[in-house]
Amino acid sequence: MFPSFDCNSFLHQFLYDSSNPLLFNNGFFVYFFFLFILLYFIFRKNITARTTIFCFFSLYFFYKASGFFVVLVIVSAIADFVLSNLIYKQTVPFKKRILLVISIFFNLGILFYFKYTDFFIHITNDNFSISLHPLNILLPVGISFYTFENISYTVDVYRGEFIPVKKFNEYLLFLSFFPKLVMGPIVRAKDFIPQINKPYFISSKDFTAGFVMIVSGLFKKLIISDYITLNYVNYIFDSPLKHTGLECLMAVYAYAIVIYCDFSGYSSIAIGIARWLGYTIPPNFLSPYQSTDISEFWRRWHISLSSWLRDYLYIPMGGNRKGKLLTYVFLMITMLLGGLWHGASYNFIIWGGLHGIALAIHKLWKQQTTSFAAIINSAIYKTVALLFTFHFVCFCWIFFHAENMTIANEMIHQIFSQFDWSVVVQFFENYKKVVMMIFLGYILHAMPERYKERLTDKLQNKPMIVFVLIFFVFVFIYGVFKSSEPVMPIYLKF
Repeated sequence: MFPSFDCNSFLHQFLYDSSNPLLFNNGFFVYFFFLFILLYFIFRKNITARTTIFCFFSLYFFYKASGFFVVLVIVSAIADFVLSNLIYKQTVPFKKRILLVISIFFNLGILFYFKYTDFFIHITNDNFSISLHPLNILLPVGISFYTFENISYTVDVYRGEFIPVKKFNEYLLFLSFFPKLVMGPIVRAKDFIPQINKPYFISSKDFTAGFVMIVSGLFKKLIISDYITLNYVNYIFDSPLKHTGLECLMAVYAYAIVIYCDFSGYSSIAIGIARWLGYTIPPNFLSPYQSTDISEFWRRWHISLSSWLRDYLYIPMGGNRKGKLLTYVFLMITMLLGGLWHGASYNFIIWGGLHGIALAIHKLWKQQTTSFAAIINSAIYKTVALLFTFHFVCFCWIFFHAENMTIANEMIHQIFSQFDWSVVVQFFENYKKVVMMIFLGYILHAMPERYKERLTDKLQNKPMIVFVLIFFVFVFIYGVFKSSEPVMPIYLKF
């Protein structure tokens, strides 16, 4: 007897499932990507067909990841495509500016409604003794990323830095490009759109580099980040008062590598897949915990966001052109809004505010220490500065990850008031595998980029069986450490 075929169950696999959204670590993605790459390769020489296929699969990917919120992507693409072309054609400066303001308000209005309405309802209720009912609005996946891309596009057109595309499918592809749609990186149109009409060509180096980025990204996300999250970080942060100061401190160090492996891993996968498809996306992380000051940290961490905040918020406000005092004010505003971009919570505002204060202090410090170049460039100073910067960033991660201010305060209380060195031996006995994973994560983070380049060079031109074997080794390791419950990427909620 052959097993009966359930047509409804089969068709259901193609519909959005809120409990199992489509991501790179989803089994359905293998079939999705296989069918996509097959059609993409068949029509690779027909740019219009290739672009249309890419748009269709990107929108379907977003539908499987976020349901009917895919309509938001389409609507925002239509609006900004029309507005950007009107801005470009308009010759009257005032009218040009009005069109830009409409675009910005349209995009920020959508973002504000979905992300911040309930937050401001709570603030209003708390401060004005009003009983407004929260709307409990669901947050569309990736809205913060594609909203910022829309804004940067129209602003660049307004500044005369980019000529808007005339074909809607090209703009739709820029916005919906599935490798980066859900969690970034935030891509600039002037970097991405010129690549759409290039002939499709993948060299052996492109394939190998993409493979290395994809496998290393999967390893960081699925093995290191997920294992530490489920086996340590989550239950320490859930109830800090039940754990010792040492456990809480190690949870902060653990979360620092968790968020790095999670987000940089996803970024590597997105960049690697894009490389396979003939697109080059700039790196989003450059070993940020090797920074010797907070300014350097933000040049290495989430580069696409930090550069966006600099170019479209900090510099337009005045940057460092309006005097020292206003420079510090602009830095603070930028980082407070950067914190709020991550989520509608006081915790994120505090996280952004701490970084804003640190950036202002560092700028002042640089101005006061220009005559001490020999000391600042010494190995001892750089080591101390690196450790100080790392621990400041880790302290800020407490507010970033804590569910609320109560949890954050409890973590800080345990670390500073309940720390006992006598439990060190017992701690390492109880958490051997977790400590091993944390250590492995930091080793990968510290690995110079030239090592990855050397690996790419060594693998280049190897027979396909070598790549297959490497991937099967990864699958085997993943099977050993795979958890029973999936861990959603951290930046999925932003």
